[in-house]
Amino acid sequence: MKNKPYFPMFIDLSDKNIVVVGGGNIATRRVKTLLSFTRNIRVIAPKVTMEMMELGKAGYVELITRPVKRTDFAMAYMVIAATNDRKLNDEIHRICRQEGVYVNVASDREQCDFYFPGIYMEEGLVVGITASGLDHKKARRIREEIQNALERVAQEDDNEEENDD
Repeated sequence: MKNKPYFPMFIDLSDKNIVVVGGGNIATRRVKTLLSFTRNIRVIAPKVTMEMMELGKAGYVELITRPVKRTDFAMAYMVIAATNDRKLNDEIHRICRQEGVYVNVASDREQCDFYFPGIYMEEGLVVGITASGLDHKKARRIREEIQNALERVAQEDDNEEENDD
Protein backbone atom coordinates (compact mmCIF):
# COMPACT_ATOMS: atom_id res chain seq x y z
CA MET A 1 0.00 0.00 0.00
CA LYS A 2 1.87 3.08 -1.26
CA ASN A 3 -0.16 5.88 0.32
CA LYS A 4 -0.99 4.28 3.63
CA PRO A 5 -2.08 6.71 6.34
CA TYR A 6 0.11 7.11 9.42
CA PHE A 7 -1.49 7.40 12.85
CA PRO A 8 -0.46 10.64 14.62
CA MET A 9 0.83 9.58 18.02
CA PHE A 10 2.34 11.72 20.76
CA ILE A 11 4.76 9.73 22.91
CA ASP A 12 6.98 10.41 25.90
CA LEU A 13 10.57 10.20 24.67
CA SER A 14 12.15 11.46 27.89
CA ASP A 15 13.53 8.05 28.87
CA LYS A 16 13.80 6.50 25.39
CA ASN A 17 17.15 5.94 23.66
CA ILE A 18 17.35 7.69 20.30
CA VAL A 19 20.13 6.93 17.83
CA VAL A 20 20.84 9.34 14.98
CA VAL A 21 23.18 8.04 12.30
CA GLY A 22 24.63 10.89 10.29
CA GLY A 23 26.10 14.23 11.18
CA GLY A 24 25.04 16.54 8.37
CA ASN A 25 22.44 19.28 8.16
CA ILE A 26 19.39 16.98 8.20
CA ALA A 27 20.69 15.04 11.20
CA THR A 28 21.45 18.31 12.97
CA ARG A 29 17.91 19.62 12.38
CA ARG A 30 16.40 16.36 13.63
CA VAL A 31 18.54 16.40 16.76
CA LYS A 32 17.70 20.03 17.53
CA THR A 33 13.99 19.17 17.36
CA LEU A 34 14.37 16.01 19.46
CA LEU A 35 16.23 17.93 22.18
CA SER A 36 12.91 19.52 23.17
CA PHE A 37 11.68 16.04 24.10
CA THR A 38 14.71 14.07 25.36
CA ARG A 39 18.40 14.25 26.18
CA ASN A 40 18.92 10.53 25.46
CA ILE A 41 20.30 11.09 21.98
CA ARG A 42 23.34 9.32 20.61
CA VAL A 43 24.73 10.69 17.32
CA ILE A 44 27.04 8.41 15.37
CA ALA A 45 28.92 9.70 12.33
CA PRO A 46 32.53 9.95 11.18
CA LYS A 47 32.02 13.67 10.39
CA VAL A 48 29.50 16.13 11.84
CA THR A 49 28.49 19.75 11.40
CA MET A 50 30.03 22.36 13.67
CA GLU A 51 26.64 22.82 15.30
CA MET A 52 26.42 19.08 16.07
CA MET A 53 29.96 19.17 17.43
CA GLU A 54 28.94 22.00 19.76
CA LEU A 55 25.87 20.05 20.93
CA GLY A 56 28.17 17.15 21.76
CA LYS A 57 30.72 19.34 23.57
CA ALA A 58 27.94 20.97 25.59
CA GLY A 59 26.66 17.54 26.65
CA TYR A 60 23.30 17.79 24.92
CA VAL A 61 23.99 14.66 22.86
CA GLU A 62 26.37 11.76 23.11
CA LEU A 63 28.55 12.22 20.05
CA ILE A 64 30.46 9.24 18.65
CA THR A 65 32.63 10.19 15.68
CA ARG A 66 33.12 6.86 13.92
CA PRO A 67 31.18 4.68 11.49
CA VAL A 68 28.04 3.07 12.89
CA LYS A 69 28.03 -0.58 14.02
CA ARG A 70 25.10 -2.98 14.39
CA THR A 71 25.63 -3.03 18.17
CA ASP A 72 24.86 0.72 18.28
CA PHE A 73 21.16 -0.15 17.89
CA ALA A 74 21.02 -2.66 20.78
CA MET A 75 19.12 -0.45 23.23
CA ALA A 76 17.55 1.97 20.75
CA TYR A 77 13.86 2.81 20.82
CA MET A 78 14.07 4.91 17.68
CA VAL A 79 16.66 5.38 14.95
CA ILE A 80 17.04 8.23 12.48
CA ALA A 81 19.12 7.26 9.43
CA ALA A 82 20.30 10.55 7.94
CA THR A 83 23.43 9.68 6.02
CA ASN A 84 24.35 10.48 2.43
CA ASP A 85 24.98 6.78 1.79
CA ARG A 86 21.92 4.98 0.41
CA LYS A 87 23.45 1.54 0.96
CA LEU A 88 24.18 2.36 4.62
CA ASN A 89 20.66 3.77 5.11
CA ASP A 90 19.23 0.55 3.59
CA GLU A 91 21.33 -1.53 5.99
CA ILE A 92 20.22 0.56 8.98
CA HIS A 93 16.60 0.10 7.89
CA ARG A 94 17.08 -3.67 7.56
CA ILE A 95 18.71 -4.00 10.99
CA CYS A 96 16.04 -1.91 12.69
CA ARG A 97 13.28 -3.98 11.11
CA GLN A 98 14.97 -7.17 12.32
CA GLU A 99 15.39 -5.77 15.83
CA GLY A 100 11.91 -4.24 16.07
CA VAL A 101 13.23 -0.68 16.39
CA TYR A 102 11.29 2.26 14.95
CA VAL A 103 13.27 3.73 12.07
CA ASN A 104 13.10 6.83 9.92
CA VAL A 105 15.27 6.93 6.82
CA ALA A 106 15.39 10.64 6.07
CA SER A 107 15.99 10.15 2.35
CA ASP A 108 13.34 7.47 1.68
CA ARG A 109 9.78 7.80 2.94
CA GLU A 110 9.07 4.18 2.00
CA GLN A 111 11.59 3.10 4.65
CA CYS A 112 9.98 5.04 7.48
CA ASP A 113 8.02 3.59 10.37
CA PHE A 114 7.23 7.19 11.29
CA TYR A 115 7.55 10.59 9.70
CA PHE A 116 9.37 13.45 11.34
CA PRO A 117 6.76 16.21 11.67
CA GLY A 118 7.06 19.94 11.54
CA ILE A 119 6.62 20.96 15.18
CA TYR A 120 5.35 24.06 16.92
CA MET A 121 5.60 24.21 20.73
CA GLU A 122 4.31 26.89 23.05
CA GLU A 123 3.53 26.69 26.78
CA GLY A 124 2.71 22.97 26.90
CA LEU A 125 0.99 22.95 23.53
CA VAL A 126 2.62 20.72 20.91
CA VAL A 127 1.43 20.71 17.30
CA GLY A 128 2.90 18.29 14.79
CA ILE A 129 2.26 18.51 11.04
CA THR A 130 3.19 16.08 8.29
CA ALA A 131 2.30 15.73 4.63
CA SER A 132 3.09 11.99 4.81
CA GLY A 133 6.52 12.59 3.37
CA LEU A 134 5.07 13.91 0.10
CA ASP A 135 5.28 17.70 0.36
CA HIS A 136 7.63 19.14 2.99
CA LYS A 137 7.07 22.72 1.83
CA LYS A 138 3.31 22.37 2.25
CA ALA A 139 3.73 20.89 5.73
CA ARG A 140 6.06 23.76 6.72
CA ARG A 141 3.61 26.34 5.34
CA ILE A 142 0.69 24.81 7.28
CA ARG A 143 2.80 24.64 10.47
CA GLU A 144 3.67 28.32 10.05
CA GLU A 145 0.00 29.22 9.50
CA ILE A 146 -1.02 27.30 12.63
CA GLN A 147 1.80 28.96 14.57
CA ASN A 148 0.64 32.42 13.42
CA ALA A 149 -2.98 31.64 14.33
CA LEU A 150 -2.02 30.39 17.80
CA GLU A 151 0.18 33.43 18.39
CA ARG A 152 -2.75 35.69 17.42
CA VAL A 153 -5.02 33.83 19.88
CA ALA A 154 -2.40 34.20 22.63
CA GLN A 155 -2.09 37.92 21.88
CA GLU A 156 -5.89 38.33 22.01
CA ASP A 157 -5.96 36.47 25.36
CA ASP A 158 -3.23 38.79 26.71
CA ASN A 159 -5.21 41.85 25.55
CA GLU A 160 -8.39 40.54 27.21
CA GLU A 161 -6.52 39.99 30.50
CA GLU A 162 -5.19 43.56 30.36
CA ASN A 163 -8.69 44.90 29.78
CA ASP A 164 -10.05 42.91 32.73
CA ASP A 165 -7.71 44.71 35.14
